[in-house]
Amino acid sequence: MLTPLNRSMAALPPHPPRFAVLVAGGSGSRMAADRPKQFLLLAGEPVLLHTLRRFAEPALRVAEIVVVLPADQLDTWAALCAQHQVSIPHTLVAGGNSRWASVKAGLAALKNHSEGLVAVHDGVRPLVSRLVVERTYVAAATHAAAAAAVMPKDSVRLVSQHGSAAQNRSRLRLMQTPQTFELDLLRRAYAMPELASFTDDATVVDDLCRVQLVDGDYRNIKITTPEDLVVAEALLAR
Repeated sequence: MLTPLNRSMAALPPHPPRFAVLVAGGSGSRMAADRPKQFLLLAGEPVLLHTLRRFAEPALRVAEIVVVLPADQLDTWAALCAQHQVSIPHTLVAGGNSRWASVKAGLAALKNHSEGLVAVHDGVRPLVSRLVVERTYVAAATHAAAAAAVMPKDSVRLVSQHGSAAQNRSRLRLMQTPQTFELDLLRRAYAMPELASFTDDATVVDDLCRVQLVDGDYRNIKITTPEDLVVAEALLAR
């Protein structure tokens, strides 16, 4: 027999299924390295593997992870997975010529799912915390669109042909990932043509839905230059 508490719990709507699309399309040119930055070693393992492991944490309840890589890097990733004995289930997809096209390819891999929440994350942000990821899923469940962001630490100036002007940094945010959305919303956004103004998924969605910003983390760095890898190593060592 159901108790009043059990009946009330049974009446609660189920949690929407969670998905993640990890996009890693870098070539490593700014790293001056012999391999793409997602394959550089961080604490002895590829950067992308650290990122994949973050989203595979059981507490996050991510039902399916899609990894998007350039077509000519798929075999390299498969070999690295074998070398490092990666057993984390994930779907591997060939990306496009831009980040927009790669995210669209990742969404296509989720075609069998009609609803849920999908987090889009840079494959080279390997230090994202479970708390930040969870915040974006929770906010997206309420607001349909959410993204992690942090306030600039430095003074900011707007540059124009007439010089520069100081900006109120308390009203500015530096965008991070994950950026998380209702699956149908993101599909509708990516059904529209690509524009040069698209810099991240939030800008793709902006015309359809207001994006709720949640607190990111200054440690959630994007590995772009050699200095970033040094910082990431130091943060992991802590």
